[in-house]
Amino acid sequence: MKFTWMKWAIVPAAFLLVGGMAMAQDQSSSGSQPAPQSGSSAAPGPAEKPKATVAQRKENQQDRIANGVQSGQLTAGETANLEKKESAINKETAADRAANGGKLTSSEKRQINRQQNQMSKQIYTDKHNANTAHYGNNKVGQRRENQQDRIAQGVKSGQLTAGETARLEKQQQGINKQVATDRKANGGKLNASQKQQINKKQNAASRNIYRKKHNAKTQPQAKP
Repeated sequence: MKFTWMKWAIVPAAFLLVGGMAMAQDQSSSGSQPAPQSGSSAAPGPAEKPKATVAQRKENQQDRIANGVQSGQLTAGETANLEKKESAINKETAADRAANGGKLTSSEKRQINRQQNQMSKQIYTDKHNANTAHYGNNKVGQRRENQQDRIAQGVKSGQLTAGETARLEKQQQGINKQVATDRKANGGKLNASQKQQINKKQNAASRNIYRKKHNAKTQPQAKP
């Protein structure tokens, strides 16, 4: 009699145990989480990264150009071309703002964004192609490198506008072409007269860099 009572007492407990195991296995296999209790709030998901504004994108592009100038990945000619395009975008942005009470419409923002996308691709292409700025281990090469470092610093700090940078790089490009021509005509070297001439041009370029970095024009942090 005692045995029979114990047997029937164990059966419901066994059913409960098996049922609980089955429920746990089902939740584990489906990966589902228990529904939150009424009144409780679910854990917030990761906040979305806000899109870069027109001003932030412009600053990012200028930083990438400055890095390319300083590393030698961008030649003077490539930099002048990039800065000429950046200057055109800046002028268009300024004109759009002036015509719209200081703000950009949604359509204008999309247009500027498309142009900056093209600029971004061009910067990447120019920085990763076979063209690099080689200065060599000589005084002429060292001066050119110093000038490029000063220009790159001015771009990054905002002391040089895109238009000013384009003109400075065009000046450097002219000097670089003369150096290459002189070397080619003289067996790969520069004679004393050629070095003196290049040095005068770099002196003029150095003064030009200084003036442009210390005038009233700066690369403004444009409004969003």
